[in-house]
This record gives sequence, C-alpha cells and structure tokens, in this order.
Amino acid sequence: MTGSISVSGAKNVALKAMVAACLTDQEMIIKNVPLISDFRVMIEIIKELGGEVKISGHEAKVHMRKFKKEKILLEEAAKIRTSAMFLAPLLVRMGKATIPNPGGCRIGARPIERTMQGLEKMGYSVTYETKDGFFYIRKSPDFKNKEIVYRFEKSTHTGTETLIMVAALQKETKITLENAAAEPEIDELINLLNQMGAKILRTEERTIVIQGVEKLSGTEFTIGPDRNEIVTLAIAAITTKGDVLVKGTQNVDLSAFVQRLEVAGGGVENQADGVRFFYKKELISEDVETSIYPGFMTDWQGPWALLMTQAKGEATIHETVYENRFGYVSELKKMGADITLFNPEVKNPEEVYNFNLSDNNSSYSHAIRIKGPTKLHNAVVEVSDLRAGATLVLAGLSAVGETVIFGIEHLDRGYENFEQRLKSLGADIKRIKE
Repeated sequence: MTGSISVSGAKNVALKAMVAACLTDQEMIIKNVPLISDFRVMIEIIKELGGEVKISGHEAKVHMRKFKKEKILLEEAAKIRTSAMFLAPLLVRMGKATIPNPGGCRIGARPIERTMQGLEKMGYSVTYETKDGFFYIRKSPDFKNKEIVYRFEKSTHTGTETLIMVAALQKETKITLENAAAEPEIDELINLLNQMGAKILRTEERTIVIQGVEKLSGTEFTIGPDRNEIVTLAIAAITTKGDVLVKGTQNVDLSAFVQRLEVAGGGVENQADGVRFFYKKELISEDVETSIYPGFMTDWQGPWALLMTQAKGEATIHETVYENRFGYVSELKKMGADITLFNPEVKNPEEVYNFNLSDNNSSYSHAIRIKGPTKLHNAVVEVSDLRAGATLVLAGLSAVGETVIFGIEHLDRGYENFEQRLKSLGADIKRIKE
C-alpha cells in the first residue's frame, strides 16, 4: 500500500462532544466529525430525547432546546456504551436520568459503578433495578456540600468524562476528581467545555478541578485527529511493505506507539503535513504491555499482534486494561499465525490490571506469545469487535490469497468508508452485500 491519506476526526472525542452539546439549550456546531455508525447512533439518541441534529458533510449542528424525556431507550443504548454518558445532561438539566447498562463491543465488562459512586458523592441518589436492568438516578434536593473530592478507585476514561460534565454545572460547587484518566481526548473535551463557559482545570496529571457554573453556552468546535486510525494506517503500510503518508496528524501524541515501532524496525518520518510510515527493513519482535495513558493503548494491541506475526523472533503482548480482549487470536491462527494464549505471573494483579478482578474469569487469557515471521494465508474469518475487525482486514491485505471477513459492521462503528480509503492506497478490497 502506498500513497497519502487524511486522518478522520477522533471517534472518542466526537461522541462525547455530542453529549456535551446537550448540556446547553443553545446550538452547538461540531466540525470534522467522523461519519461512523456509532456517531449515527448518538444522533438517534439525541433526537429521541427531543433534540435536533443537522449533518452537512463532516459538520454537525446540535440543538437540545428542551429534553422531552429522561430515559435512554434500551434498543439504542445496547448498541453503544457512550449512551450512558447522556445521564450528564439529563441530570444537570432535568435533575433525573434513567439509563440501561451500556453496550458496545464484546471486549470485556464495562464497570459503570465507578461513575455511579462519583455521582453519589456529588449528591445524586442511584438505584439499580435488576428486574429491568436500568439505573434510576435522581438529584437530592437537600444536598448542600460546596466542596467535593472524589477519587476513582481505578482509571476510567468514560467515567472521568461523565463526571466532568455533571460537575461543570454544579453551581457554586468545587469538585476535585483524583486518579482521573489522563488521555488527550479527555483534555480535548475539557477544552470544549471551557469554550462553552465551564471552569475546568487539570492541576496535575491525574487531578481535575471543576468549579461549577450556572449554565453553558453553544459554541463552534473542531474535532482533532483520531490516534487509533493513525496507528491502523501505520501498521497497514508496514505489514504490506508499503509507504503511506498520514496527513493531518499535528499535535497527536503517538509516542508510546512510535517508540516501539522504531525499535521493531518500522519506518517513521515526521513531515510538514503529516507522518510517513513505511517498510524499511526486516522487522524484529518487540514486547508491549497495554496500559492507561501515557502507555501503549489497548486499542493498538490487535494491530500490533498482526505486525509481530511479520517480525523475526518472539514477542509478547500483555493486556492490562480489559480482561477479555483477544477475540481476534483464533481468527489470525486460521490464517497461519503462530500465537499462543497464556497468563503471565503477576505478583500484584490489583495494581497491574485496570479492570475489576471480580469481572475476571479463569477461561480468560491476559497475554499472547507471537512467533514470527509467518507467511499468512487466506481464510474465512469473523470479526468480534471494532479493533479486531481492523486487525483482520490488515491481515487479509498482507496474506496470500483471498480472505473473506464476516461481521464488518463492527468496523463501521469506528472507521468511515474504511475499504474505500484503503483502496485509495492500492488495497485490493471490496465489500459484498449479502
């Protein structure tokens, strides 16, 4: 694969910006949105709640004048875990929210209790009804604490963002979030909220202080580039022994990925309008352990596993963020990959793993061992989640013969026109409608 391609707007910012747009009764203009299926689900939820959304190209205009209901429908929420974040605008504007357990990809449990504990600390009552699977959250009218400190037990990206949005509109209340997530996408959301009139400051790497205000205003905001898409395109270039310039990557922190890529022998060159990724020599194996920011992202481990099938030696990947995220391994093995699942010896699992150990299962493996280089061949494979889908598509591009991939709707959740954009780089790929 060769050529140049522009990176899309970040999924993990665009979805949260849609929620933030509902914090105000004024119109919000969000630019550079990715036209992916997850984004369209968010649009449908906003409309169901009473809002208006207009899409023109990659620009969205969102106007939530008034909520007409406080309940998120199970049918829509089951498609995407970000749906749970709508509890923030519902609570600050209606004083109540009813939401089901969040959905999304099958890559492990999504512990929402860290968010609920924070809401209780902020004066909201939280009730979970097992009979219907819904959380009933209500504002406590007599709660008067003007200074609140809440410490997350473990880092949570979505939980941090949700509590920031709720805290932003707790008038005359100072809320400090400790052990908050530090991902750049969260800082991008903070910038958006501050642009709307919020008073939010990250005082330390994992400490965020919010001084609540009475109301927020509409604004115009441009979504930054998607880190996950850049990494996907980088590995596509190198596994196919190609040369691709990914444009529009300014101010994106890829250091945890680039450092390991260069050690493994991958070509990286910063240019004025983007980053060039290219194959320059035989790859060598490089171990990684996924982690919360600023570590190696969990979303990168599937594509990295593919890259390591083409590297000389033995590499290990230790997944510490999710308890069950190796669904793609059996499919890569169908294509000839030499990969073994195992559980490494961990002396302090409570500190090492970011998932709740109570969600773990003896059948889950937390690491893989990859031996290479391996000549991959064609197969019929099935996608289990978004990043696994990208991994299998890239594997098919670098394999001998024709690979058939089922379940590509998962890809549409996070990549816009994925096959068409890869074709522009010379990929032999097509989507077949059954």
